[in-house]
Amino acid sequence: MPSKPIHLITILWGDLYNEEDVNILYRMIRRNTQHEIRFHLFSDEPLPDLDPAIQRHPEPHMRIAPEHNRLAYRKEAGLCADDLGGLQGERVFFFDLDLLITGNLDDLFRYPQGDHFYIINDWNSRGNRVGQASCYSFVVGTLGFVRENFERQPAALIERYGTASQEYLSAQVIERYGPLHFWPEAWFRSFRFHCLPFSFLRHFLTPSPPPPESKVLAFHGHPDMQDALAGRWSPPGHRKAARGLKRLYKACKPTPWIRDYWHL
Repeated sequence: MPSKPIHLITILWGDLYNEEDVNILYRMIRRNTQHEIRFHLFSDEPLPDLDPAIQRHPEPHMRIAPEHNRLAYRKEAGLCADDLGGLQGERVFFFDLDLLITGNLDDLFRYPQGDHFYIINDWNSRGNRVGQASCYSFVVGTLGFVRENFERQPAALIERYGTASQEYLSAQVIERYGPLHFWPEAWFRSFRFHCLPFSFLRHFLTPSPPPPESKVLAFHGHPDMQDALAGRWSPPGHRKAARGLKRLYKACKPTPWIRDYWHL
């Protein structure tokens, strides 16, 4: 076991997730590594039931207008602060709250080399120019330019990238450091792309668990983890509820095995 602890970070705002989701993620990670870990939460929310082992920090607010601070750039740009949580010079591993830990993480924590930035190769993009930001790793102090550039021109960048904040992060890293470094493909799986049955079969078949070689399962887009548990594509009354032919494939049977990973 290494002498230095592994620093993990996540962020929480709004009402989509709560402290129990943070606690579940922390405990899943702790059960799946032999490394000493320090789990850092960045949030301004009232969290009376947060696990006391989790180190809490204020959300790193950017110097931008409030209307620009509502998007996911709070994660992909805000967490790039050079003084993030007093962790300057430390390698950190970001884990989103919509993840299941499905395997041992020791190799993942040992994988990064030097000061390189590591991220998932996005399943929904062609080529190697976009990282999927459910899990990424960097050395604090090497990405400050990502945040600073966004603070200088948030309106222009939001007009260019829309809500695709992970595309912005990827483009910034490529421009400064060259090609992205990706995690091994087998370690990360997408619930949407790797577990859901094909098309209309989603109305009849329960989604499959991820393969045993996987370490992390991401719930990005729809359905999210709670919707998959409940057996639906999106929450009731969601403004983008499936209509017409989309109802053939925008479906999900209840997926009870998700809860099993909360306790493995």
